[in-house]
Amino acid sequence: MVHDQLDDTVPHETHGHEKLVRMANQIATFFLSQPENVRTNGVATHINKFWEPRMRRHLFEHLDTGGAGLLPLVIEASTLIRRPAEPSGTGMGTKEGTTGGVSGR
Repeated sequence: MVHDQLDDTVPHETHGHEKLVRMANQIATFFLSQPENVRTNGVATHINKFWEPRMRRHLFEHLDTGGAGLLPLVIEASTLIRRPAEPSGTGMGTKEGTTGGVSGR
């Protein structure tokens, strides 16, 4: 498949999220090799620590439309991942990723 072409077998709302799905699944796959009691928290901690708010926002957009392609461990961990505030578009307000700019999920 040419990189510029969209795969018609993938629902429209998932286009653009494939890379995030792949990355989240890679993190989950690593943590599947860890003891069961640390898996969910491990995935969430990694994403909270290393993914910028924009990436987490896109992950939640994908989850909100069904989360197609995500491993069950990613979906389970999503309850512990910090959901970034929606961008206001005004250029003012709290900085994303700070306490005032994050709402829990």
